[in-house]
Amino acid sequence: MKIATFNINGIKARTQALLDWLAEAQPDVACLQEIKSVDEAFPREPFEALGYHIETHGMKAFNGVAILSKLPLEDVTRRLPGDDGDEQARWIEATVMGPKRPVRVCGLYLPNGNPTPGPKYEYKLAWMDRMLTRTRTLLGDEQPLVLCGDYNIIPQAEDAANPQNWLTDALYLPASRAAYQRLLNLGLTDAIRAQNPAPGTYTFWDFQAGAWERNNGIRIDHLLLSPQAADLLQGCGIDKAVRGRDRPSDHVPVWIDLDA
Repeated sequence: MKIATFNINGIKARTQALLDWLAEAQPDVACLQEIKSVDEAFPREPFEALGYHIETHGMKAFNGVAILSKLPLEDVTRRLPGDDGDEQARWIEATVMGPKRPVRVCGLYLPNGNPTPGPKYEYKLAWMDRMLTRTRTLLGDEQPLVLCGDYNIIPQAEDAANPQNWLTDALYLPASRAAYQRLLNLGLTDAIRAQNPAPGTYTFWDFQAGAWERNNGIRIDHLLLSPQAADLLQGCGIDKAVRGRDRPSDHVPVWIDLDA
């Protein structure tokens, strides 16, 4: 089962780019972030033509997450529990019925948190606390679990080309990285780091200041695996070349292959 995460930065602007990548990469499951579309406006037909079931949790102009799956989806859940007043579309989860076993997949778009200090950063940390609670609950099911998406977290210095430029940014502040580490401390495995510990591994390059051309990137798109999922990990990768194509997102797809 090939599971990918991709912040596409607007489904309407990048429908063709996404279709091209899906046809090339052939993921069984693709978790999307920043679809920036209400559910009823998502362009379903071309993706259904490729064989994908589509589940969305969108909102107008901002945020929005989706799961595309060639495999059956069950028990689809939208919204991160813990705050009934939170209207931001940032979380969707479903059980993917693989040919060998089911896998619970959570697609997430974690808040950016800037500027700091302030309410946006407080929301980011509170959201991460809610995610920690939800993850504990899901781990209690003792089934393969994948939490994938744009975490807006630079975990370590080696995850940025120029970490000194991020010292006061919400993506790299100590409290942000500590919250991410608390997730890992639940027993989760960072799939990319597990198989590729080398520095210089990035998933995002800003549109400004020639970041792509200078490889001034950061790694903020992560797939975290429960112990049951980590035992099934057969490979992982980052489709970096997608960033150099026409009308790209500032993120690139990241994927894992599970024996599921």
